[in-house]
Amino acid sequence: MYETSIEDEVLKYLPLVERVANRISIKSTEYEYGDLYNIGVIGLMDALRKFDATKKVPFESYATIRIKGAIIDEIRKHSKISRYKMTIVNQFYKAKQELEQKFKREVTDREICKEMNIDAGQLGNIYDSIHYLASISLEDTLFSHADEGISLQDMIQDKLAQNGEETLLKEERKKALISSIKKLSEREQLVLSLYYEEEATLKEIAAVLDISIARVSQIHGKIIIKLKNLIREELS
Repeated sequence: MYETSIEDEVLKYLPLVERVANRISIKSTEYEYGDLYNIGVIGLMDALRKFDATKKVPFESYATIRIKGAIIDEIRKHSKISRYKMTIVNQFYKAKQELEQKFKREVTDREICKEMNIDAGQLGNIYDSIHYLASISLEDTLFSHADEGISLQDMIQDKLAQNGEETLLKEERKKALISSIKKLSEREQLVLSLYYEEEATLKEIAAVLDISIARVSQIHGKIIIKLKNLIREELS
C-alpha cells in the first residue's frame, strides 16, 4: 500500500469497518455505533500501514483482525462488564455444573433459576452477558476453566512464531470445537453459521429466525454455554 493512495484505500474498505462494527454488540452508554465505527477506521488505517503483501495473507482478513482488535482494545479499557456481572456469570457456571453432576443430564432454565434463586429475566441477563463476552473474545469464553485458554488479544498481536506445544494445543482445540458443533441441533448450528461464517448481525439473524434481537442474543449465549460444556467433555 502506497502513502499516496491511503485515502482511496480507506474509502474502499469502509464497508469492512461497518461490517465489523455492526457485529460487536455493546450494552453501554459509553459507546454508540458511531464510536465503534470511528475506532474501527483507525484500525483500518493501522492495517493499511502495516500490511505486508509478501506474507500472502488476504488484506481483508488481516484488516478485519486489526479493525476488530482496535475496537476490542478500546472497549476493554472501559469495560462495562462489571465485577458483579462477572461474579454472577461464574456463579451460573458453577450452579449449572453442580446441577448437571447431580442429575446426570442437561438442566433446564427453571432448575437453574431455582438453584440460583433468580427469575427468568435475571437469567436472560446472564445469557446476554455471556453473548457479550463471546462477542469480545470467543476463545476466552469457550476455553476458560478448561485450561488456560487462547485470548483474542494474543491473536490480535499477530504472532507468526508458535512453538510446537502451542500449535498442538490449538489443533486439539480446533478438533474439539468441530466435534462439539456437530453435536448441536440444526437450529443451533444455523445460528452459529449465520453469526460466525456469514457474519450476519443480530438484527439479520432475528429476521431469519423471525424472533426479537434480544432473543437472538440470549439464544447465542445459551449456545455458547452448551458448546463450552461439549468442548470440556471432548478435552477431558
